[in-house]
Amino acid sequence: MNLEKKYPKLFDKLEDKEVVLRHLLNVDANYEDYDSEEFEFDFEEYNFIIYIAEPVQKALGEAKMEKLLVKLHDNDTFENFVASEEDLYGVKSSLSEDEIVSMLLEQIEEIM
Repeated sequence: MNLEKKYPKLFDKLEDKEVVLRHLLNVDANYEDYDSEEFEFDFEEYNFIIYIAEPVQKALGEAKMEKLLVKLHDNDTFENFVASEEDLYGVKSSLSEDEIVSMLLEQIEEIM
């Protein structure tokens, strides 16, 4: 997937045009981990953890990050949604990681 062609508004605002997906955002499966307290998301309530990386945060700015947070919170795709921080979310969804990534990038592109 050519991210720059698919999301031109986002890439227009990025300082580094040579970024790869993991430099924009991360969507990771949440699982029960008895050895770590790194994440505060209950794996039964939130099956994915989303992190919006700094380049996207800078491109959006504070006001648009808040708008993204509201849009994601109100999105019917998520059964549960919680924002631990303005850039770190726990979600429960039946979508796959790739589908969530695409949806997030589309939301970000729309807000730009």
